[in-house]
Amino acid sequence: MKIKFNNRDPVYVQVIRHFKEQMATGIIEPGQEIPSRRELANQLKINPNTAQRAYKEMEEEGLIFTEGNLPSRMTTDEKVFQAVRSELILEAVDAFVNAVRTINVPLDEVLPIIEQKYKKECNE
Repeated sequence: MKIKFNNRDPVYVQVIRHFKEQMATGIIEPGQEIPSRRELANQLKINPNTAQRAYKEMEEEGLIFTEGNLPSRMTTDEKVFQAVRSELILEAVDAFVNAVRTINVPLDEVLPIIEQKYKKECNE
């Protein structure tokens, strides 16, 4: 597991985002076992307390669950996976719209550019 950490956001938030991206793209599947907190900390070279905080937040959000002494697993709730995907799409669209608005680009001008770029990226 690799994450490129930035200096803007707390590391635990970036870890959660990574898991959400993995969920949204299907790399992590419902019910899949995830590394232990200690394993994750070792893999990412982060403080174990940071890994613990990320897992605690993900449990509170219903992204993962832990039963007894068994390894933590991703939720099996497909609605949660769909909600995560929708959340990430909306965040990306919001960021794009805010960026385009600052340079005052009309919607009818930008939509064909988006479509062309998207199709080009998908074919590469």
